[in-house]
Amino acid sequence: HYSEFNVDLVPLGGEEAERVQSEIRDTLARFPGVSFAIKPFLTERIEEVISGVSAEVAVKVFGDDLDAIDRAARDLARVLASVPGAADVQVESPPGAPEVSVHLRPERLQLLGFQPVEVLDALATGYQGTEVAQVFDGNRVFAVTVVLDPARRRDPEQVGALLLRAPSGSPVPLRTLADVELGTGRTAVLHDDARRRQGVSCNVRGRDVASFVAEARRRIAAELSLPPGVYTVFTGAAEAKARAQREIALYSLLAGAGVVALLAIAFGSARNLVLVLANLPFALVGGVLAVFFTGGWLSVGSLVGFVTLFGITTRNSIMMISHFEYLVQVDGRPWNRETALRGAGERLVPILMTALVAGLGLLPLALGSGAPGREIEGPMAIVILGGLATSTALNLLVMPTLALRYARFAEAVRDAAPTGTAVP
Repeated sequence: HYSEFNVDLVPLGGEEAERVQSEIRDTLARFPGVSFAIKPFLTERIEEVISGVSAEVAVKVFGDDLDAIDRAARDLARVLASVPGAADVQVESPPGAPEVSVHLRPERLQLLGFQPVEVLDALATGYQGTEVAQVFDGNRVFAVTVVLDPARRRDPEQVGALLLRAPSGSPVPLRTLADVELGTGRTAVLHDDARRRQGVSCNVRGRDVASFVAEARRRIAAELSLPPGVYTVFTGAAEAKARAQREIALYSLLAGAGVVALLAIAFGSARNLVLVLANLPFALVGGVLAVFFTGGWLSVGSLVGFVTLFGITTRNSIMMISHFEYLVQVDGRPWNRETALRGAGERLVPILMTALVAGLGLLPLALGSGAPGREIEGPMAIVILGGLATSTALNLLVMPTLALRYARFAEAVRDAAPTGTAVP
């Protein structure tokens, strides 16, 4: 019941490739009774690694009764299809695959002198083939297989007419020895952790995956009544994204706490430490604006960009505050407006160089953020560029004013000049 077709596209940009995929999807939607999923090869492989299902959103239905979880999966697919943004909704292992059932009749086998294994072997040979010999041609080996003619194997109604030779030598049709019926069955019974399951998957178009999953959860809880012993589990890209976001937030907080502790030891002043950290909101403003103007979707790449951005901007503010401290404690200058302006001017080139080098290196990634393969680097580069623009400007213009108002630096201690000459 499952096939894959590879469609090679000419080199396209990100938006144009999405448009072509939408056109293919609209064309395939005209085929009744068939489910399609359109996606790039790399995306499919990543989704399979994440959830075992090649789709952005996957809902696994667990239970013991196969019929019950099949009914629940069909109802769940109907609810998912009604959520705005759902595309390519399909049941992972649809039941009802046609099959031919052959049930042996022991009393007839005994009466005619057949062994059950003989009948099953003959049936397997006729329809699947059995290798009986090999033909050698030089260094090549060819198998000789006994199997029915393709015309006989094509018609399932002819299975009961398969002739078997009885021990007495007379031919006996299979329908005399067994009940041959056409019915439906399953191509596979899916399991996770030794539990039977069924799966419903879909992709998301026109909205972010997180909001789609949140609405799908609400709709499923309100509209779907699961039988006893059946429950659902959401997996896929949305769950992987949420897990990655939690891990990034946790590790970032731990790293940030360590950095703040080290800065507190290095500066020895709570005021100066707060001034160093004041550059973080400057960077946050630019990063948020960059995300807003590029679609407003916060991805894992965007979160990585914020973490990197905070590191770069904190380094710039450390350069500024530490230079102020150097001018006061080493050069012996009084902490006033003139010293603040001089410190800002002397840090202008290093801070601009840091921002420009990072910005120029990330500019190609930001400009091509919609290209395939840049789903992580593109949003990260956009966030860093937006944050660098605001943090660099505000660090050079606002930080000296804040430091002049709130910073405290211990002035250098000068030795008293000698008033006389000592004579030994």
